[in-house]
Amino acid sequence: MGGWIIRYDAIFFDFDGVLVESADIKTDAFRELYGEFGPEVVQRCVAHHIRHGGISRVRKIEMYHREYLGQPLSQADLDDWVGRYASIVESKVVAVCAVPGAVEFLQAVRGQMKLYVISGTPEDELRRIVTKRGWDEYFDEVHGSPRLKPEIIDDITTRNGLDLKRVLFVGDAMTDYDAAHDRNVAFLGRVAPHHSNLFPPGTETVPDLTDLLERVSG
Repeated sequence: MGGWIIRYDAIFFDFDGVLVESADIKTDAFRELYGEFGPEVVQRCVAHHIRHGGISRVRKIEMYHREYLGQPLSQADLDDWVGRYASIVESKVVAVCAVPGAVEFLQAVRGQMKLYVISGTPEDELRRIVTKRGWDEYFDEVHGSPRLKPEIIDDITTRNGLDLKRVLFVGDAMTDYDAAHDRNVAFLGRVAPHHSNLFPPGTETVPDLTDLLERVSG
C-alpha cells in the first residue's frame, strides 16, 4: 500500500451498481417480467424498484402482484415468479462489466483490510455470481437475502469484532444508506453517470470507484 495509512478496517459493498454495472439489468428484468400486464403496471414496478434498490426481489414481486395486480401469490407461485426473474438476470450479471475502478481497488487492498459484500440478491445466487466472476479471493464474506442489510451488518461486526467507526459502506441505493445510517457506519454513495441522485443532500457520492483508494487512505 505504499506506506499509506488505511482509514478503515473494513468496507461493506453492495453489489449491483457498486461493483458491477448491473443495476440496469435488474431494472430491465422487471420490465420484461411484468410486460404482459401492460405499460402502466410496468411503469409502477420499475419506479418502485429504482426508488428501493437493494430490497429483495422476493419482497418486491410479492408486493407488485398484491398491490399493482390485486393478485396475492401463494408460496409456490411466488417461487415460480422469483425463478423467472433469476433466469433473466443471473447470466447477465456474471458477464456484465465491472464498475470502473472496482477491480483495481479490490486488487490493491486485498489482504490489507476486510472486504464484505452485503446485497439484496439471494445469497446462493450472489455467491455463484461472485465465484463465476473469479472474485472469491477478494472478499472475506459474501452475504445476500433473505436477511436484511442491518441484520447482516450486526452479524459481521459482532463476529469479527469490528469497530463501527472504522467501517465504510459503499452503496447505490437508499436501502444501503439507511442500513449504514441506522448502524452509525460511514457511507459513500455511488451515483452512476446519467442516473438520478436519490440520496439526501450532503451525502458524499462518487460516479465510480476510480478514486476510492484515495478516499479510504490517510
